[in-house]
Amino acid sequence: MPRSGAEARRRLQQAALELYRERGFDRTTTAEIAARAGINERTFFRHFPDKREVLFDGEADLRAALVQEVADAPDGLQPLGILLCAFRKAGRILEENRPFSEPRLAVIARTPALRERDLAKGAALTEAMAEALRRRDVPAGLADLAAHTGWATFHHAAQAWIDDPAQPLDAHLLQAFNDLHTLAAPAPVADRTS
Repeated sequence: MPRSGAEARRRLQQAALELYRERGFDRTTTAEIAARAGINERTFFRHFPDKREVLFDGEADLRAALVQEVADAPDGLQPLGILLCAFRKAGRILEENRPFSEPRLAVIARTPALRERDLAKGAALTEAMAEALRRRDVPAGLADLAAHTGWATFHHAAQAWIDDPAQPLDAHLLQAFNDLHTLAAPAPVADRTS
């Protein structure tokens, strides 16, 4: 039996991830997750409200870290630069948890109920980042656009990191934001005299 709440949460998360990979999310019950973790089902519900949330633990901490990093970013940066600073620091959380993060993303990708939850969590994170940008006096429309664009770019970089683990997440983030700047660069004016 786990001796601490943190240990129980970790064991429940690992058990859930293993069962979702083996049997699928829909065919796994909270009782089975608890049994695999060596914990009773009542304890499961003390830690998680449902079997989806077990894969989204830490979302509040990530949101708080991102909001704080947006607030702490150096002055003089454009909104996407501020977000890049925040994502680079918060990305360390994913890197530290890669053994869990990688299979977690794969389970979410193939499970509609989890993709829906992931989208809802992403929307909440995006809104929190937009609000943090507005607190830095970024106009509301630009803050919203930057937060949505930045979050999509972060997801793109995270998937590239999963696909190519030879490079750290930070390198993929820098590449994704550089690519975003390339996409936004004005097209060269064609010479119409020839």
